[in-house]
Amino acid sequence: MIQRNTTSARQPDPQQGIERCSRRQFLKLAGLGSGALAAGSAGTGALLHSEPARAVPTSARIVIVGAGAAGLGCANRLKDRLDGAEITVIDRREPHYYQPALPLVGTGVWSPSTAKDSNARYMPAEVDWVRSMVAEYDPDNNRVVTDEGERIEYDYLIVATGLELRFDQIEGMSPELIGSHGIACVYDTPDHGERSAQAVQAFAQQGGKGLFIRPPGDIKCAGAPLKVAMITEYLLRQSGARGRSELHYYPPGSSMFTQPDLDTFLKDYFPGQRGIDIHYHHRVKGVEPEAQRVTFESDEHGEYTEPYDLLHIPPPMSAPEPVRESALAWPEGEADAGWLEVDQHSLRHRRYPNVFGAGDVCGVPVSKTSASAKSMIPVVVDNLVDVIAEREPSAAYSGYTSCPLITEVGEAMLIEFNYDLDMVPSFPFIDPLKPQWTAWVMEKWLLHPTYNAMLRGRIS
Repeated sequence: MIQRNTTSARQPDPQQGIERCSRRQFLKLAGLGSGALAAGSAGTGALLHSEPARAVPTSARIVIVGAGAAGLGCANRLKDRLDGAEITVIDRREPHYYQPALPLVGTGVWSPSTAKDSNARYMPAEVDWVRSMVAEYDPDNNRVVTDEGERIEYDYLIVATGLELRFDQIEGMSPELIGSHGIACVYDTPDHGERSAQAVQAFAQQGGKGLFIRPPGDIKCAGAPLKVAMITEYLLRQSGARGRSELHYYPPGSSMFTQPDLDTFLKDYFPGQRGIDIHYHHRVKGVEPEAQRVTFESDEHGEYTEPYDLLHIPPPMSAPEPVRESALAWPEGEADAGWLEVDQHSLRHRRYPNVFGAGDVCGVPVSKTSASAKSMIPVVVDNLVDVIAEREPSAAYSGYTSCPLITEVGEAMLIEFNYDLDMVPSFPFIDPLKPQWTAWVMEKWLLHPTYNAMLRGRIS
């Protein structure tokens, strides 16, 4: 708790209090609450255990598909919650990427090494790590088939594959173009980020016409396109090139962000405070890299082309093909068609009760972020353990998600909300709709250690 002078009859303002406190004081305060920040304890709906639960004896075969944040977090928690289970993790990927850092890597603010790690550092020694990728799901026969032809049977399955970047849905675009012809895309890997930084930094020095795209549909970290636009605007001001530049942001619909309070804020803040023009109802059809032109489909203007000097172009995203083509996916016609079909609260599959989902692959009405995965992990593990112990699932995911929305280097806003789109701040004395250094300190110093603890299953 912040100590305040109580000698005055005037009630102090909490926001002024936090802005007056020193950075050292705030770091000490935030250190006490960083678990709540990353975990979103105000909104997970998971049971928070004061002491480790007794391990449940079982010989169940559990397969976890995916060694990203959600898969590793589930594996580490399960090996402590179960005694005798046979746990298998299937994923060929050796590197592990801290993807929340990529917008800052992709604008040249942070080094690519910030986002690089290794799955081996977090993989439990007690699990069987199969270095393959799942090519086919066969839930009717309780088995998966790897891309090397191996059939692996299970009693319980956790799908935690993450998502797939669909560059194939933009004519003329491929990941090989990132970093050339003024093209940037900070998503997916530190390599994409490093090459994007070359394009962004060159543009920041010379200025010109910058276009920033928000692709249609569900995407990983919906705040990332906003962050890249605002950081680029900041870099232009720092270099003195802002006066000879124009910046444009293209959302596919009529909103800037899902959460309505932030949406209202951004619709005023982008053009009013940052001079970034917003063009609603635009979708990218194709790119001509050599000519540095992009083709849009617009509700108002139809199909037309626009030249650019910098183009930040995240592609549409979907569940990986083996998931979206399987019986586990939401069927066509549903709002989440192609994503993993799970109950939004229990995260248990709606038709296959021995299947659960965690992370970005889940077809649930909430942003796909590492904070979402962090809140999903204990729910999935608690409910799976309940089922193994022949109990009713006891945990529920409230849809908690979080976005540290970086507005410029040294300032950010911490946005936290749930399925109801209500703000659920972990630090109520910090105004979530005011750019300030406190949220930046959290982004820079607190979130990565908490993320690593999540991978090891140590935070509820």
